[in-house]
Amino acid sequence: MKDRIYNISIAGCGKVAHLHAAAIKNIPDARLAGVWSRTASTADNFAALHGTKAYRDISLMVRENNADLVIVSTPHPFHCNPAVEAAGAGANVLVEKPLAADLRDCDTIIGSCKANNVKLGVVSQRRWYPPVMRVKDAIDSGKLGNPVLATVTMLGWRDRAYYESDDWRGKWKSEGGGVLVNQAPHQLDIMLWMMGDVDELYGVWRNLNHPYIEVDDTAIAIIRFKSGAAGNILVSNSQKPGIHGKIHIHGDNGASAGVQTDGGAMFIAGMTGVTEPPVNDIWTIPGEEILLKKWQNEDTLTFKNCDPAVHYLQCQIEDFINAIRNNLHPLVSGEAGRRTVELFSGIYRSTRDNAPVRFPLEPESGFDGRGTED
Repeated sequence: MKDRIYNISIAGCGKVAHLHAAAIKNIPDARLAGVWSRTASTADNFAALHGTKAYRDISLMVRENNADLVIVSTPHPFHCNPAVEAAGAGANVLVEKPLAADLRDCDTIIGSCKANNVKLGVVSQRRWYPPVMRVKDAIDSGKLGNPVLATVTMLGWRDRAYYESDDWRGKWKSEGGGVLVNQAPHQLDIMLWMMGDVDELYGVWRNLNHPYIEVDDTAIAIIRFKSGAAGNILVSNSQKPGIHGKIHIHGDNGASAGVQTDGGAMFIAGMTGVTEPPVNDIWTIPGEEILLKKWQNEDTLTFKNCDPAVHYLQCQIEDFINAIRNNLHPLVSGEAGRRTVELFSGIYRSTRDNAPVRFPLEPESGFDGRGTED
């Protein structure tokens, strides 16, 4: 039952915020009720473009427009304060991926939302891709037996113009990390959603061919999950022009299911479009192999009939509105967002210590041990 209009405000007016604004306008029972930015003129310009009101104070924005939800889309290390302010004023909170750049901020955000009895979610809209849902359904229904091996491969490219497009990109202090923090969280979240908690990992990050940035452009890891399953991660921004992102799950019955979430040049919010449809690229479940081509055709048609950069954000925002309306948990919770931050923090720590890292992780100073200043 759609009983009323839900007021949604945005905190942070960068490139991805424009996609959220477009998604909100497509939802019949939602409206963009206000925006806030760390830079007042940016909020003013954004508000004028999208027909809403700019605010200088998040608490005032929440109270004045009776915000049901605040979407936080500031740069990653600056998610904490807007999220806490919004929760303190009584709004539910949806944070752009990743939840934060370090575990201390994750725990602060989660604690604030719990203390104020508001819901918390983290943007991971690729979960709503039909081929991703198919793989999750195959796991949940037992079609793979027990999932025993997971692989994440994301080979992409970011050039110098990309890193110079915003002052905060490519720096530990203002971005919090590189490919692990900015590009990989979608694939890492999907893998954790399908495989469960991590027990131990050994990881290595490197900067292979971007000497003008401080952060990682490549990372690899070997994972042991608490279930006993194994996993492998290879993510990189060092392959021209950008190749693909894939998650593959293999079961103990010998069957495999996989999805290519990104193909061709990798998507960059506000700079490029989604170039290829997400599709299942592996499907060897007995009796269902012949469905692969059919699904690929269906998913390609769906892709062509929508703006995927906006549509799947809309799906996640609608899920969050439904959670508010019916007092449910959103599909991507704050705790799920923390697990992704815990995973990439473990890779950073493992590289620093040249040793495996056991989970769960406790927060450390300096972006969880990456050697940067607080």
